[in-house]
Amino acid sequence: MPLVRWVVMGVSGCGKSAVGKLLADALHVPYVEGDDVHSPVNVAKMAAGIALDDADRAGWLAALRERIAMARAQGSGLVVSCSALKRAYRDVLREGDPALRFAHLDGPRDVLERRMRRPGHFMPPSLLDSQLATLQPLQADEAGIVLDIRQPLPVLLEQILQSTQAAARLDSPRPPV
Repeated sequence: MPLVRWVVMGVSGCGKSAVGKLLADALHVPYVEGDDVHSPVNVAKMAAGIALDDADRAGWLAALRERIAMARAQGSGLVVSCSALKRAYRDVLREGDPALRFAHLDGPRDVLERRMRRPGHFMPPSLLDSQLATLQPLQADEAGIVLDIRQPLPVLLEQILQSTQAAARLDSPRPPV
C-alpha cells in the first residue's frame, strides 16, 4: 500500500474519529485527531453552542496543514480527522501536500443528529444545522471519495483502502509499450 496522506472529513457525528483511527491502523501510519488540535477557546465556543467562523478556524487549519506538510517532508503517511467543511479549508490543508486525499463521510441529518447525542463530546447537536449549511461537498477536481455513513465501519474502511489502491495504480508510471 502506498504512503498516502488522508483527511477523513465531514460534519460532527459522521464518524471521522472512528474511521480515521481504523484507516491509520490499516495503513500503519500516525493518526491526528483534529479535535485535539483546536484551541481551548474554540472548544469552549463550540461547547457553548457557538459556531466557529473562518477566523476561529484559521489557526487550527494552519496547525493541521503543518502536520500534513511534516509527514510529506518525512515521506510518511498520515491520517487526520478534520471537518474540512469548505473547499477553502481543504485548499489550506492541501498546501501541506498537494496530493492529499479526502474521505468525506456523508449521511442523513437524522443519523448525524442521533450520533451527536453521544455522551462526552463537546459539540452539541444544536450546531449540526450550521455545519450542514457550511458544508461544501468534495468537488470533481478534489482527490477523494464520498462514503455513506450508514455502512458498517469495516465497509467504509475497505472502500477507502480500495480508493487508495486505485489512485496508486493511476499515479504509477506506466512501462513503455
